[in-house]
Amino acid sequence: MLLNMLKAKLHSATVTQCDLHYEGSVSIDQDLLDASGILPHERVDIWNVTNGARIQTYALEAPRGSRTIGVNGAAARHFAVGDRVIIAAFASVEAEKARQHAPTVVLLGDANEIKLPA
Repeated sequence: MLLNMLKAKLHSATVTQCDLHYEGSVSIDQDLLDASGILPHERVDIWNVTNGARIQTYALEAPRGSRTIGVNGAAARHFAVGDRVIIAAFASVEAEKARQHAPTVVLLGDANEIKLPA
């Protein structure tokens, strides 16, 4: 049996752009993708902490060092620049390995900078 487990999470990200007329997806700074282990074109959930909206889309690379979190396409109707969001990716894990599985959680500051553990 496979269990759907949290693989990675960008916690407390700030939306930096919304583009209604883009084909879709969420653009994420390549540095943040690398830190989290989320891959380009991987399915992600985005949970809007500001207004409660929840969508599912896929990740795209934004320029490295840009700190971009850009919500694109129809999803942009549910987000605004400045909204706080959680971006999560999941993976199927064999049941006998699920108890040992540990997701990668990247905590972000107000400007989408990676916060180091205290």
